[in-house]
Amino acid sequence: MTTQTILPVESEALRALSESNNEPGWLTVQRLEALKLASELALPKLEKQKIERWNVSEYGTYKTSKALASLDDAPESIKKLVQDQNEGGLVIQRNSGNVYAKLSEELAAKGVIFTDLATAAREHENLVKPYLNTAVKADEHSIAALHAALWNGGVFLYVPENVEIEVPLQAVLLTDDASATFAPHVLVIADTNSSVTYVDNYVSSELSAPVFHSGVVEVIAKAGAKVRYATVHQMDTLVTDVSFRRAVLENDATIEWIVGEMNDGDTASNTMSVLKGNGSKSDSKVIAIGSGSQKNNYTTEARHFGKNTPSQMITRAVMREEASAIINGITKIEKGATKADGQQTEKVLMLSPKARGDANPILLIDEDDVTAGHAASVGQVNPEQVHYLMSRGINRTDAERLIIIGFLAPVVSDIPLEALRTQLQYLIERKLGQ
Repeated sequence: MTTQTILPVESEALRALSESNNEPGWLTVQRLEALKLASELALPKLEKQKIERWNVSEYGTYKTSKALASLDDAPESIKKLVQDQNEGGLVIQRNSGNVYAKLSEELAAKGVIFTDLATAAREHENLVKPYLNTAVKADEHSIAALHAALWNGGVFLYVPENVEIEVPLQAVLLTDDASATFAPHVLVIADTNSSVTYVDNYVSSELSAPVFHSGVVEVIAKAGAKVRYATVHQMDTLVTDVSFRRAVLENDATIEWIVGEMNDGDTASNTMSVLKGNGSKSDSKVIAIGSGSQKNNYTTEARHFGKNTPSQMITRAVMREEASAIINGITKIEKGATKADGQQTEKVLMLSPKARGDANPILLIDEDDVTAGHAASVGQVNPEQVHYLMSRGINRTDAERLIIIGFLAPVVSDIPLEALRTQLQYLIERKLGQ
């Protein structure tokens, strides 16, 4: 069954916009086809969540973004995130487009490409065209289709064969104009036996009206490639954030997802690894804190097609006040994926009688010679633990804080990037109102 989707733009206006931005003809056609699909498709189905009640229509309109002459001209919300952290490369998007892109000369000399996706589509068609919208396809649902039609700015990262990048590459994506479309698309291509760490931050500031963030991430990891993808979303209550992240792994490729869901507004995210090749490996770590009346739906998936493919998924969420969270872990082992090993853990801690948490571990197995397991728990702060700490002279607020930090610590401490650990620890303190 499909539903009629009200389109935020007409096809001729979209064509004119694409042509005015000097986009290649194939991209214009792709956008128009996706827009047509959007009118025919239904919204995505979220487990135990009615996304049609969310603000998923405030797309705004495309607005030209003014380039930054230097980082000194960047808003404070960006400066505090990039200080001393952009030695390798930095891309900044503000609202509808790229405003800054820099890559070290050393990495450029090795053939690394790190720029905004809009520029890459014009200058590196041979790399962008074969992969864009192939991991997250436009025909999956109306939000995916509208994203394929309307994406702007974005990030493109290409790491050539056998190139190992030691320093993280970073991007900051900012929305601070509620009338501007904010729909970045990230495309990462790690060629054979390459290695890279990519970190991005999604932030908002000074918004005067609701914004819908429609985001897509596609990671293509060729044989033997190793990709570490870290992302932190910290947008305010006026932003509804719906993000789809997907990695496609060839033989012996590795993806490590590190996801910090620190938004204040309604959030839905799907982080999936497709273990296509033999020996491919996925490790996903998600931490989330909800507050106010925020509604959250976090899904982590691993789909095993190749043989000897291990996957691990760990999600830990803390819900405060009247916030709610649906945590879904899905391990799908396809027929023929012998020796696959899928493990998942979802835990939710509720700090208020009005907070809600729901953990849903799902194993879908079509092969006999495999290993799979799951663990899930939902509960409130243990009063005995609070009493014990208070009996040692610690007040109730600090006692609960220590318990919460201890609950999240197994995930945070396992993050190999010191700067990201520090940032997440700060955001945890802020979200907990400490």
